[in-house]
Amino acid sequence: MTSIIHAQNQYYTTLLNDSLYFFEAQRSGILPDNNRVDWRHDSGLQDGLDNDIDLTGGYYDAGNYLKFTLPLSHTLTLISWGALEWYDGYVNGSQLEYLHNMLRWGTDWLIKAHPSDNVLYVQVGDGAVDNNYWGPDTEIPTPRPSFMINESNPGTDVAALTAAAFASTSMIFRKTDEDYANTLVSHAETLYAFAESATPWQVYSDSVEAAKDYYETYDYSSQLVYGALWLYRATNNTVYRDKASNYFDQFSLKSKAITIMDWHDQTGGVFVLGAAIDTTTDKYKDAAKDYIDAIISSGSGGPCSYTPGGLLWCDSQSGWSSLVIGNNMAFLAAMFSHTVSGTSEYDAFTRAQIDYVLGDNPMHTPYIIGIHPNSPQNPHHAGASGGTNIRNIDSGQTSHVLYGSIVGGPDEEDRFFDERSDYKQNEVSLNYQASIQGLIAYQLVTQAGNPPYANITEPRPDVRRPGQSDTIAGWIIAVIVIAIIAGIVIAVIGVCFVRRKRRSRKGTVGELEKANNNQNSSSGPLNRQMNVPTSSTVIRNSDS
Repeated sequence: MTSIIHAQNQYYTTLLNDSLYFFEAQRSGILPDNNRVDWRHDSGLQDGLDNDIDLTGGYYDAGNYLKFTLPLSHTLTLISWGALEWYDGYVNGSQLEYLHNMLRWGTDWLIKAHPSDNVLYVQVGDGAVDNNYWGPDTEIPTPRPSFMINESNPGTDVAALTAAAFASTSMIFRKTDEDYANTLVSHAETLYAFAESATPWQVYSDSVEAAKDYYETYDYSSQLVYGALWLYRATNNTVYRDKASNYFDQFSLKSKAITIMDWHDQTGGVFVLGAAIDTTTDKYKDAAKDYIDAIISSGSGGPCSYTPGGLLWCDSQSGWSSLVIGNNMAFLAAMFSHTVSGTSEYDAFTRAQIDYVLGDNPMHTPYIIGIHPNSPQNPHHAGASGGTNIRNIDSGQTSHVLYGSIVGGPDEEDRFFDERSDYKQNEVSLNYQASIQGLIAYQLVTQAGNPPYANITEPRPDVRRPGQSDTIAGWIIAVIVIAIIAGIVIAVIGVCFVRRKRRSRKGTVGELEKANNNQNSSSGPLNRQMNVPTSSTVIRNSDS
């Protein structure tokens, strides 16, 4: 982590700063005096009380007020990994202090969540309660129960992944706080031992029913290998290297069905990390190259393709938070190129995905909030929205700018609708932030040119959801129907009025003609000359 100072690109420096600002906007607990988000308050101060433990602090996971250990551990690990490789990006951007503060706010809470060797708290808050609340952090509803895994109710995946988080972050703190780094390593080793020893091996959502609707997992194999690899990197103890290698073979990870690395599956990360740190074998390197090539190849038969605008699209995974898929793969591709292959073979793919996020897309939209007029305006985030009506969350302008947060992203046709209620496109989350923050540091290290949004002057195009162009809003239909009915009523009244007048006119004309006939019989030419004008005058007056 030797630092080399380069001239800093102000755009990427701002992006890195804003990304770290987002984490401050997610803080729970008693906020420090230097917290930069003035619309956040001390909150969640009773967390853990139901189990007589202090679980205050940490980060709210997304646009709500729930806290989860699994996605937080995934996030801390990825950010640490990016910081280890692209450390100079944080140095050049003057963001080291904020990086340390961000990581420590998370690891301090994880330490609280691991109060004894074989206990790990994995969730705070009840989704059924929390997701029915839309408002500021000053009125977060209760109860806020806390949920744990232990020897009787194991969670192999979350224990191993949290060990990875402790081990990876320890390497960031090793340069500045040796004692704290040692504390993190101690928790990592104890937790990994718990992951291995507690039986049966199973995913944590089998033990914690409350997590199933939010962060349900289905496998623990990649986490066991990933945790061992990070412990090997943090301690240089070959016992962990050998554990990782044995589990890699035992679980046949190289032959595993291809999935994009995310909070629930770190297989892709295992390939790339293993290739970088275990020089005794080529199995990780071979697996990593096959994995990346299979995903980013646009040829037929592969698991992924691209949107018309160039965003990596992997069907089943991309339907929700599509940008995270491209960012995670860009992160792994860049990491492999610069730590294993020693070439820039995947740089074109990496930069294309970064540029898409930062405005080079059909929507002319940088998908990070607060950096451009075309940035998303309506994140699915209760605190930032300023609203209080969960039944009408799309109403009103967002009260607080959630600087630096990346939203879920567009659909398969590159369309983005920027609707607050659309949590698939507009929610923000800790784990969404992890890979893009590393990629921003990567841009600073590689001295990339200005991001695409620096040159965007045209507004975001107006797009409609499929079928929306042929559909008229209900209130418009109601107005049209009322107008039609009113028109018919007016027309009927008008017709009746005209007919009535015509009958009146005919009666008047008939009486005059009768009178004229009587006069004609006695007066002759004089009355004939007066007949037409007299009749015409009556008709004109009647019509008027």
